[in-house]
Amino acid sequence: MDRQSVQASFQAPDPAFIASLRFSDSGLIPAVAQDWLDGAVLMVAWMNREAIERTLTSGEVHYWSRSRQELWHKGATSGHTQILRGLRYDCDADVLLLSIEQTGEVACHTGARSCFYDDGPVPTAGGASAPPPPADACTELMRVIEGRRDRPEPGSYTNKLLDGGDNRILKKIGEESAEFVMACKDGDPAEIAGEAADIVFHLQVALAHHGVSWRQVQQVLAARRGAPRRD
Repeated sequence: MDRQSVQASFQAPDPAFIASLRFSDSGLIPAVAQDWLDGAVLMVAWMNREAIERTLTSGEVHYWSRSRQELWHKGATSGHTQILRGLRYDCDADVLLLSIEQTGEVACHTGARSCFYDDGPVPTAGGASAPPPPADACTELMRVIEGRRDRPEPGSYTNKLLDGGDNRILKKIGEESAEFVMACKDGDPAEIAGEAADIVFHLQVALAHHGVSWRQVQQVLAARRGAPRRD
């Protein structure tokens, strides 16, 4: 088993993997739960050896509750379980990183997607309306585009595209695709990256116009990972 990364195997975990971890004097190790698609940090909790074993055996994340002093099957009551997609530890082997699929898109006990929703001096109550956690650049870009769609701003180029509908949006995708092809022909890495970014932006505008989320695209890509090869 790869000592740096282990997938949920739904069988007895490798004792050598757990033995390689550095637990605290109280037998605990912090675990960071990260969304498996957009990389957003959803929560931080604690695990002991039994929690790790249960997680690897069942494929659903278990933690150790320090306040209740008992094993905690995440989502057992709320239904917001966490499906393990991958597990790594850091360079000191004293922190875990769980790549998880969050059932119901709610990880925080307040009802927020992530426990990391505050960035101001006064803590808020969280909940379903809490700001989303930081994510990868494409997800963040899509949030801006969807924000322009839902709350138009005067002079916005994105709103100009959206107002023009498919005719304007798809025309731009065609133009940007042609420019990307030419950049590839020229072999300039900076130009290729720039034109590729333009395609992604206009592609996301088209998705927003049709009410398709970026996460749906990520889910399709993830489902294709490891799929049978096509001729």
